[in-house]
Amino acid sequence: MRANIPKGMGGGPQNMSAMLRQAQKMQEDMEALQADLDSREYDISAGGGVVEVKINGKKEVLSIDIKPEIVDPDDIETLSDILVAAVNEAIKRVEETNSAEMSKITGSVGLPGLF
Repeated sequence: MRANIPKGMGGGPQNMSAMLRQAQKMQEDMEALQADLDSREYDISAGGGVVEVKINGKKEVLSIDIKPEIVDPDDIETLSDILVAAVNEAIKRVEETNSAEMSKITGSVGLPGLF
C-alpha cells in the first residue's frame, strides 16, 4: 500500500536520504564530542581553596586535596560540608559543560535521556 503524500511534503527519496545522512553525521559528531567530554578533567576548589577536587567528564572523582589548616578534629562537620560542596560543584560544572557543548551540535533538537 502506498501513502499519498501531497506535493511539497516528504520530499521524495532524495530528501529522505539526505535527512538520514544528516542524522548519521549528527550522531557521529555527538559520539566524538562525548568521547572528548568524557576525557576532560576539571579542577574545582571550595572553602576558599582549602579543598580542591579533580573530576573527569564521566563524573568520576579523580582526587581530593585537603589543606592541613582546614583539618580540625573538633570540627569534622565543616570539613565534611566543604567536601560535599566541592564535589557537588564539580558534578554541576561537568553537567553544564556537557550540556552546552552538546547543544552546539544538536541545536534545538531535544534528545531526552542523552545525559
